Amino acid sequence: MPYDRMKDFLAELERRGKLRHITEPVDRTWEPACLAKWMYQAMPNDERFGLYFDHVRGSEIPLVTAALGASTHTYAAALEVEPERINEKIVQALLNPIAPRTVPSAPCQEIVRQGENARLSDLPIPTWTPGKDAGPYITTIVVSRDAYGGFQNFGVYRTQVLDDHSVVINLSPGRHGFRCVHSYLDQGKPAPIAWVIAAEPAVHFATVANLVYGAEEVGFAGGLKGAPVDLVKATTVDLMVPAAAEIIIEGEILPDETANEGPFGEFAGFMGPVLVRPRAHIKAITHRRDPIYYGLTSQMPPSESTVMQSLTNAGVILKTLRHDLGESTVRDVHIDLTFGGLLAHGIVAMKPLHPHHGKRVGRILADLTPLKRITVVDADVDIRDATHLEWALNSCFNPERDTVILDDVYFPLYMDPSIRTADGHEAPGSKIIIDATQKIDAGSFSLPPRETMMRALERWRELGLPEFKIPPRAWFRIQRS
Repeated sequence: MPYDRMKDFLAELERRGKLRHITEPVDRTWEPACLAKWMYQAMPNDERFGLYFDHVRGSEIPLVTAALGASTHTYAAALEVEPERINEKIVQALLNPIAPRTVPSAPCQEIVRQGENARLSDLPIPTWTPGKDAGPYITTIVVSRDAYGGFQNFGVYRTQVLDDHSVVINLSPGRHGFRCVHSYLDQGKPAPIAWVIAAEPAVHFATVANLVYGAEEVGFAGGLKGAPVDLVKATTVDLMVPAAAEIIIEGEILPDETANEGPFGEFAGFMGPVLVRPRAHIKAITHRRDPIYYGLTSQMPPSESTVMQSLTNAGVILKTLRHDLGESTVRDVHIDLTFGGLLAHGIVAMKPLHPHHGKRVGRILADLTPLKRITVVDADVDIRDATHLEWALNSCFNPERDTVILDDVYFPLYMDPSIRTADGHEAPGSKIIIDATQKIDAGSFSLPPRETMMRALERWRELGLPEFKIPPRAWFRIQRS
């Protein structure tokens, strides 16, 4: 059954041993963020878990982080699939979106606080880079609407808390949320905006997908969930918000109101600068009677946000290549789990139909996505296995012949530290495409024939040698031996 509430998913993680309760009181200004940083920086992907802080000083509401994107395993658990089926689930959801359903009332509005009673300080909002960030930040789903098209955008736009009733939002030019908000502001009208805290997992994953402008993420979320996402009218602004969420913050942005936003720890691992961004006024906070607060943790990769964005957008790219662009021989796509909207390494496994097919697909991805490095390998390479990938590069890649450099690529200066010059100015960026597919038949693999290897596997077991799980790398190789 799909998860209809974040708490249902957290209960399943706890059953699997992938959620840890911290029962001692914690200081939101440094402890949750630093503990999460230690987990991501020191623990391998397979061993990480969600963090549930039962008691946060100064708030009656528990704080949860890292549960959605602790690892590939927690992400897969949220989609109710095995890790190797994540891409398949995402592709099918994109091909079969389920429209949301409107409901007249909702759990997220059991308690309604408006005006002076809507205080952000009542929520356990963390400081994510203690000692360096400008203050506490809301890191969750932000809902906006296009004034002309009427469609809504769900995106993650970090939001700095200025005081109990106002915030400044990192709505960067070119982002979909920026376009939605300015469709109101450019007409001299207030723009409605809302923050959704702890919706069902599918909504969070759909929100970080790089879809085309106008495609509603909530339909994709329904496809992931396998059921419509219930939406309810917000209490003070003209937006529809997820009914099953734990907390909703409602606000509006007035024309020509801005504030300094930042510094803030960026996904690339460096501190971002102070920039002028839209200021918003909080109109209401609604929540369940027993809410939890969920905040996405980011900054130095790997992090929760980079795990979620990498896994989600790999599936989006796979669907785009196969179904929108007709590249039917593309078998798999992987992003290196450091993708935060830019700068990552994307890897494609495919069967080339002609000698330059790999480069062609690489160029397509370089044009369509913000990936900085793109590697294309044969269909029988396990692109999540570092050893197999390095072997493909060593045995099939001739740097002089198989490399494409795209220059004069624009990356925002504050997002890509590599393009900063010594005097602080911005230099053009670039992208690299590596075609590591086999160009000729290099001969038989240096392994015994498949039949002999399978006989040896039986003999291994007869001899009582240690059991092991056969990795895809071995299966792929043996099939061609």
